[in-house]
Amino acid sequence: MRILLVEDEIALADALQYKLKQNKYQVDVVYDGISGEDYALSDIYDVLILDRMLPGKEGLEILRSVRSAGITTPAMFLTARDTVNDRVDGLDAGADDYLIKPFSNKEFLARVNALARRSLRFIDNDVLTIGCGQLHTQKSEFTIDGETYSLTNTEAALMELLIRNKELVLSKEQIMEKIWGFDHDIELANVELYIFYLRKKLPFAKAGIRLLTVRGIGYMLTEKAEQEKK
Repeated sequence: MRILLVEDEIALADALQYKLKQNKYQVDVVYDGISGEDYALSDIYDVLILDRMLPGKEGLEILRSVRSAGITTPAMFLTARDTVNDRVDGLDAGADDYLIKPFSNKEFLARVNALARRSLRFIDNDVLTIGCGQLHTQKSEFTIDGETYSLTNTEAALMELLIRNKELVLSKEQIMEKIWGFDHDIELANVELYIFYLRKKLPFAKAGIRLLTVRGIGYMLTEKAEQEKK
C-alpha cells in the first residue's frame, strides 16, 4: 500500500515516513504544495496525508483539486489549525480525517490504518491466497503447504500487487509507479530485476500459479487452473 505524505516540516515528515515504513507502508514524501498536488493527481496512492499550511499551494487547494479530478483516495489533514471552522473547511474540501498537531505516533498510525481500510483498493486482510500459496504481507513471507519463503519488503509488495491484480496484465510502468512511486533513481529495468528475483525465490509451479511475461507490455500472475481453461 502506497501513501503520499505532503508536509513541509522536514524533521516531522522524515519521522512519519520512518514510522510508516516500519509498519510496511510504502511512502512518498514531498515538502511543498505544488509538488504535492502533482503527485496526488497521479492517482497511484491508497492514502493521502496533507499538511494544511504548505509553501506554494495550501493543503485545502490540493485536496479540492484532487476531488475535482474525480479521485476518491482517502485523505487526512495534519495541521495545527484546530478551530471548529478549520476542521469544517477541511472536511468540506473532501478530507476523511483531520488530525491536530501535536499528536502521538500511536494515534497517527491508528488513523492511517483506518483510512487504509477505507480505501477501495485495499482488502482488509494481511494474508492473500492464490493457488495453494499464501502471501503474508505484514511478515513479507510466502507459504506453500507449510513451507515458508522469505521475501524482501519490495519483493512482497510486488507479489501483493500481482496477486491483487491476478489475471490482469500490468505494464512495467504501472508496476514501477505503484511499487517505487516517483523515485527518479529507479529505472524500468528494476521491474525486470524484481520479477527475476520472485521467479528465483518462489516455486510458482508448486503453488499452482504462473508469473507470465506478456511481450512488449508487462506481466501477469495467473492461477494454472484458470490459465488452462483458456
